[in-house]
Amino acid sequence: MKVGFVGAGKVGCSLGMLFATTQHNLVGFYSRTSSSAAEAADFTKSKHFSNLETLIKECDAVFITVPDDAISVVWEQLKHMSIAGKMICHCSGSLSSEIFKGIDETGAFGFSVHPLLAVSDRYKSYQELPKSLFTIEGEKGHISDIKALLEASGLKYTVINADVKTRYHGAAVLCSNLVVALIQAAEDELRICGFSEEQLSDAIAPLLLGNVNKVLAVGTENALTGPIERNDVGTVQKHLNTFDGIDRDIYQVLSRKTVEIAKRKNSNRDYSDLEALLNTQEDLEE
Repeated sequence: MKVGFVGAGKVGCSLGMLFATTQHNLVGFYSRTSSSAAEAADFTKSKHFSNLETLIKECDAVFITVPDDAISVVWEQLKHMSIAGKMICHCSGSLSSEIFKGIDETGAFGFSVHPLLAVSDRYKSYQELPKSLFTIEGEKGHISDIKALLEASGLKYTVINADVKTRYHGAAVLCSNLVVALIQAAEDELRICGFSEEQLSDAIAPLLLGNVNKVLAVGTENALTGPIERNDVGTVQKHLNTFDGIDRDIYQVLSRKTVEIAKRKNSNRDYSDLEALLNTQEDLEE
């Protein structure tokens, strides 16, 4: 299956490079900025196109790897071209294939193909893609073609429905972008404690990496430790009284979720006092 990309940013360049090195099926890139397409083509040893329709003619599958707001704009161009029988894919995490309005009338088949990975580097992230899980959503009659395309590059995948795409993307944000914010909150509190910038990573790294590795190895319930798991109401109340502003809100909300895990782990333990404390919206004094 010959593959082309509309958009030559981090995702397009990374996925294109993977296809080029594993299947040698990459046709090339088209981009609104011709220099960007030329750079991607040079990196992947493929072609860059100054005319979108020329790229489309040479491809069996077209990946639209532009910002989410621009996907529908690109689609409005593609739908008026000869795309019958072609696979039209976007790589947005939040949008479903339903953004391809009127695709049935064109004879093409629409899909969303999204890697669960923070693609951060245009020229290096392709090496990380095989470690990630891809989600596929779209035209059921030809979804096997997309599966085969990913399999040929050694990629793992699962199929989801369009109606859960927003929830799926929100879940990905919870374990990716929002973890960054959580670490920021911890760093802010440690700065108040007097930690230097150089000491922050030394303080956080063992806790963060140790917990992530433990969760991946044994699951959330078996990995859980700390004052909430121990049902230490007094310590949790002291934390709430110490923190303020958004950091207090973060602590309180995540602690309520942590109680859910603790209750499953220790079904014979009564967490009602801790739940009452964490569900109180007012500032508490010792």
